[in-house]
Amino acid sequence: MQGNMMDVPLTIPFILERARTIFAGREVVSLLPAGRDESGNPIPKKSRTTYGEVADRALRLGAGLLALGLNPGDRVATLAVNSFRHLEAYLGVPSAGLVLHTVNIRLHADQIAWILNHAEDRVLIVENLFAAMIPALRAACPGLERVFVLGPTPQPVEGAEDYDTWVMSHEPMPSYPTIGENDAAAMCYTSGTTGNPKGVLYSHRSTVLHSLASAPKDALGVGEHDVVLPVVPMFHVNAWGLPYTCAMFGASQVYAGPFSDGKTLATLMQDERVTITAGVPTIWMGLLAELDRAKAEGQPYDLSRLERLVIGGSAAPESLIRAFDERHNLRLAHAWGMTETHPLGTASTVPPGVDERSDEGYALRAKQGRPVPLVFLDLLSEDGERLPHDGKTMGRLIARGPWIANAYFKGEGQGNFFELDGELWFDTGDIATLDERGYMHIQDRAKDLIKSGGEWISSVDLENALMAHPAVAQAAVIAMDDPKWDERPLAVVTLRPGGQVTHEELTAFLAPKFAKWWLPDATVVVESIPIGATGKFLKRELREQYRGYGNAARAAAKGGE
Repeated sequence: MQGNMMDVPLTIPFILERARTIFAGREVVSLLPAGRDESGNPIPKKSRTTYGEVADRALRLGAGLLALGLNPGDRVATLAVNSFRHLEAYLGVPSAGLVLHTVNIRLHADQIAWILNHAEDRVLIVENLFAAMIPALRAACPGLERVFVLGPTPQPVEGAEDYDTWVMSHEPMPSYPTIGENDAAAMCYTSGTTGNPKGVLYSHRSTVLHSLASAPKDALGVGEHDVVLPVVPMFHVNAWGLPYTCAMFGASQVYAGPFSDGKTLATLMQDERVTITAGVPTIWMGLLAELDRAKAEGQPYDLSRLERLVIGGSAAPESLIRAFDERHNLRLAHAWGMTETHPLGTASTVPPGVDERSDEGYALRAKQGRPVPLVFLDLLSEDGERLPHDGKTMGRLIARGPWIANAYFKGEGQGNFFELDGELWFDTGDIATLDERGYMHIQDRAKDLIKSGGEWISSVDLENALMAHPAVAQAAVIAMDDPKWDERPLAVVTLRPGGQVTHEELTAFLAPKFAKWWLPDATVVVESIPIGATGKFLKRELREQYRGYGNAARAAAKGGE
């Protein structure tokens, strides 16, 4: 017997219509690049619009794309920063039955061209900041039929058209094409840290469900009264889904464009009375330094409206969470996900009876949190056996749910998807623990885990502990070869201005927190640690750079005896 409920497709036009009608007056604020200064850096200019105006332009965009002769499922790529225009593409492209393909602007031009060709994009929408790339991209991507530039340019760009003029030349779509809820709505590519990037196709259904699950209090806590600043780029897993979640629930949106320095963000949060923001740890480290500076100089920012800073992309040190809390009364909240999970998989909350500012509360907040509803997590051993959820046993983290990928575009990388007890699961590539209350704690990426004498060492735990040292700004821990133990940890650190520290001082700092065999065998102080396109340390580059370091250090030590 079946229920008597309507079968209403879950599609993005539902989100667009809510923004267009119910929340038409809610603001969308953008910092747009308006020329460049003497050093060549973009100059910010603030733009204010509304959901009603964004929705109107989104419908014009959809009409324009269909007038080009695009067919259902054709890909429309964006190479753009966070702004109201990018939001128009988020809403307008899928609502025309097409697929929005957000491309990472931080990739090398050759890799961008490879992705555009692999995705078979027919149209490209480019931020004016990157207009100089257009001739090379057109030459390298014969499948691109039309290119549009977002925002003004000093002079016309060969092979491209002005986006605003083109969009406003069309009347809004009078109705939506027939769209199935399982049709593709958006496409993102993985960061490609190992091999070529792989495409993940999000469906209309998965996007709507993800938006519904992201908003509740124990997830990201988004509602109509909120003003949300997604610092996470709109090319990175749909800005963690926030543009759609905010539009669905009527939260105002604030976009920082290409400006992510601490001073600009703090000023924007203060002026726009932001309540929720989201970004990677490196962003919040920069913000913390600016807040500390302003407070020390007696001119603190007023961020009293800011309720939650969501942090993801990589694990945040407990020391960073404490610093925001204790020095500025700001709450840093972990979330976890990846391109293949749309991305939200877990969110960090503290259960009843636990004081957020107690040692237990901080320890829980430093974990990635508990699965949001409809996401299931489990742990597997190297032999594929299920492992206990005791908060201690480390295993391969696997996930399943209605917004978890079941394959990659064109069937690549299928080894990441497998059946277990008749159910399809995705192997995240993370090594994690799960405890009895459902808290998940990332220990490492499988490729970054250090295996010493047959036992695992978490580079993430060591990094977070090292960054709690007052002299250390950033830390990455990698494996170095060892003839006896196979691998041993090597710490690579940058120092704070004026900071000095020795390897012996760092190991003494770590010793109370870790078993002796976990402690790094050596420490290298560097000017900077390479950071990838998604804000994560490029450990692959570090491993290449320090390949054989352990052998060289042992030889040098032996020669000095």
